Amino acid sequence: MDWFAAENYDAARFVLQRGTALVYAIAFVAVLRQFRPLLGEHGLLPVPRFVARVPARATPSLFHWRYSDRLLVAVGVLGLVLALSVVAGLPQVGPPWVPMVVFLVLFVLYLSVVNVGQVFYGFGWESLLLEAGFLAAFLGSDQVAPPITVIVLFRWLVFRLEFGAGLIKMRGDPCWRDLTCLYYHHETQPMPGPLSWFFHHLPRPLHKVEVAANHVTQLAVPFFLFAPQPVASWAAALVVVTQAWLVLSGNFAWLNWLTMLLAFAAVGDDQLAALLPATASPAPHGPAPVWFTVVVLAVTAVLVVLSYWPARNLLSPRQRMNASFNAFHLMGAYGAFGSITRRRDEVVVEGTLAADPADGDWREYVFKGKPGPTGRWPRQWAPYHLRLDWGMWFLALGSPSQHGWFLRFLQRLLEADPATLRLLAQDPFDGARPAWVRARVFRYRYSTWEELRRTRQCWVRRETGLLVAPQSLRSLAAGR
Repeated sequence: MDWFAAENYDAARFVLQRGTALVYAIAFVAVLRQFRPLLGEHGLLPVPRFVARVPARATPSLFHWRYSDRLLVAVGVLGLVLALSVVAGLPQVGPPWVPMVVFLVLFVLYLSVVNVGQVFYGFGWESLLLEAGFLAAFLGSDQVAPPITVIVLFRWLVFRLEFGAGLIKMRGDPCWRDLTCLYYHHETQPMPGPLSWFFHHLPRPLHKVEVAANHVTQLAVPFFLFAPQPVASWAAALVVVTQAWLVLSGNFAWLNWLTMLLAFAAVGDDQLAALLPATASPAPHGPAPVWFTVVVLAVTAVLVVLSYWPARNLLSPRQRMNASFNAFHLMGAYGAFGSITRRRDEVVVEGTLAADPADGDWREYVFKGKPGPTGRWPRQWAPYHLRLDWGMWFLALGSPSQHGWFLRFLQRLLEADPATLRLLAQDPFDGARPAWVRARVFRYRYSTWEELRRTRQCWVRRETGLLVAPQSLRSLAAGR
């Protein structure tokens, strides 16, 4: 069926399959490095306790059958190997069922992780990656042309992501409507990057231009993703440029990186070849097997039906942000920063070896990504996701869902638990057990140009309160 074959989208399939698989690889590396101290058998929010109280139909996962840290490692290693095989292009050289099976296994493995990940996996980009991986399963192999319905579904995903983010801003914080949100955002975002300080200090009129350009890109450009070529390719280019700007200005895990990759669903081979001649299309493909056509059309029909809920959400004045309408995270709602915090509070965790500590005896635990010591310049971490650091940002906002795991985190510090300490950038006690720990709240702001030249400090902070009074292992156990 000629109408079924998107002959002009080989480059798009190349980027969508390999790029999505690369993000899966990064996600599984994070699983192997962070899941056990956060959610493992002895983690801050142990999975066995979660699956004992939450039914499998609400959170389908392999771990409802059985959880162990060894099984988690097996899931992580298998997911990483399969993802890297797609990055290398191995499944794509076979018949269409081979990449289909690989991507569906990746989807099931990562769904199993996300659905038991609780607050540490409660991010919109988890659903975005799951949905992208599910769609990539039906792009076919190099033997057949990409199905046009799947290409359109990828564009629909980018549309929901961008347009939903634009609407949530216009319906949310008034600073988006008066173009002043970037007066605050670069300073208060969850995890600043190495250039965020400089973005914050751009002239305020330029900040207003940035916000206005963002509104155009998110509220108008997404419609042109469905336009004929070359208009669709130019719309995709604008999405890529905007997302690259966000990559430079902050650390948002793989959200912006994956969005740039997904935008390639609107880029035609002819348009890309005009810009990069080396990307000219390969030889024509063979006909798609009947079974493949039937499966893709059936999946397309199911996803079109599931699209009713996110479409209704986009039209609703009570639009939900980063919402899943089914347990499989397919056809979800996306969006970010419907409201902007005006001030930055940070929870600073400290410990001491002294049995009867004085003020000078306390030493700070340093996290990898979140602000800590005022002279420590932020690093680039995205597309890698530091889940503990993000949890600390929500904790400082006063999120009630965070406090239970935070007390267990303090207990692990008192125990000098090696797995937990590896989540940090610096343990001030080099593996020794502190006698006491505490958590204070500080108000942070970026230094000015003059303060930076004089002090070499990118942050200025002052204490505003005490979150957790000094606790020992004994007192913490008694309080719980």
